[in-house]
Amino acid sequence: MFKKILIANRGEIALRIIRTCKEMGIKTVAVYSLADQESLHVKFADEAVCIGPANSAESYLKIPNIIAAAEITNADAIHPGYGFLSENSRFSKICEEHKIKFIGASAEMIDRMGDKASAIATMKEAGVPTIPGSEGIIESFSEAKKIAKKIGYPVMIKATAGGGGKGMRAVWKEEGFEDLWESAKQEALASFANDEMYMEKLVENPRHIEIQIVADKYGKASHLSERDCSIQRRHQKLTEETPSPFMTDKLRERMGEAAVRASEYIKYEGAGTIEFLVDKNRNFYFMEMNTRIQVEHPITEQVIDYDLIKEQIKVAAGVRVSGKHYFPKLHSIECRINAEDPYKDFRPSPGKITNLHLPGGHGVRLDTHVYSGYVIPSNYDSMIAKLIVTAQNREEAIQKMRRALDEFVIEGIKTTIPFHRQLMDDPNYIAGNYTTKFMEEFKIKEV
Repeated sequence: MFKKILIANRGEIALRIIRTCKEMGIKTVAVYSLADQESLHVKFADEAVCIGPANSAESYLKIPNIIAAAEITNADAIHPGYGFLSENSRFSKICEEHKIKFIGASAEMIDRMGDKASAIATMKEAGVPTIPGSEGIIESFSEAKKIAKKIGYPVMIKATAGGGGKGMRAVWKEEGFEDLWESAKQEALASFANDEMYMEKLVENPRHIEIQIVADKYGKASHLSERDCSIQRRHQKLTEETPSPFMTDKLRERMGEAAVRASEYIKYEGAGTIEFLVDKNRNFYFMEMNTRIQVEHPITEQVIDYDLIKEQIKVAAGVRVSGKHYFPKLHSIECRINAEDPYKDFRPSPGKITNLHLPGGHGVRLDTHVYSGYVIPSNYDSMIAKLIVTAQNREEAIQKMRRALDEFVIEGIKTTIPFHRQLMDDPNYIAGNYTTKFMEEFKIKEV
């Protein structure tokens, strides 16, 4: 087992990893930018190293600084969390070259599954259902037009290096297609320094349901059932739950088998997520694979009593997975609390938290790094907390979330708490009747 792990991240996920390391008797090293010197992950780690200014390009994304921090503290492993360098194949490779264990996917696996066109081709080989579309990268707009005509409109054009909704456009008809094609390529180039595109048939009003897997270096994988991530805004998840209200036992079994088949086929090692789109007839199609821990991992932990970070660390250290598949015993919902103003198109709201009251009670979990007096910097993602509730069934979980949100007080900044509170009263949400298009119809009421 590792003696000391450096956490190459910040905020709540860094704190989350530190807590598990402490329980496992593993020393921790926090890295931080000048903007984060008062953050809790810095205070809770055994050691802390400043790696640069507030700008993430000069700190959390600066590989030489992170490797130097690991070497001067004698860390024998690095956990990248999510975001930042967690799916950076170069970082994974450099860790390997410096004989520091990267607690995540290998460089080869990140490249193979990070390139969306390559990932889809690989899943086809593995016998996992995929959305009809282009065979790899599209070389020209004229080729794109031919493919769209063949598979039929509507279609979705996507950046092969994409993520976070960047470089994606829905095309409903041939008219205006070229303008959408060019704008998607320009956005992809600006976001990822790569403007290569591929195309898929647009699955209308789908559910976004993902399967959590954990796999070891011996070729064995376990699945930990599903999470429904369909409540999204501009392809960014807002709330998640497990089990999915749309799921059936038969569909869960089929999707779980497909996810395990996919991970074992590519000889994946570590925690990962196979993401699917599911249509109204419960046909499911591979969308992408995330080769890291997910923001929403706590709801899976809650319903099966399982520490995913601990399992990640054990697998990285060479421990075998059980091969057992896990199914939800309870119901869990997560609300992402962002420093954003939901009444003003979710505009970011950085600043000082002047007053804070955290919810508690049975079945309430809060993953956060903020405290009263903490200043939320404007340099990073706006998520400041994850409120997770767990109950015997979905109805009780919604009731518990309502109560927890009513208790949750954050003053000095705007947050998404009012949005989530209204969501918990929405008839369609309560009925489990929602898709990825939900937010296009949902109207936030001024209170």
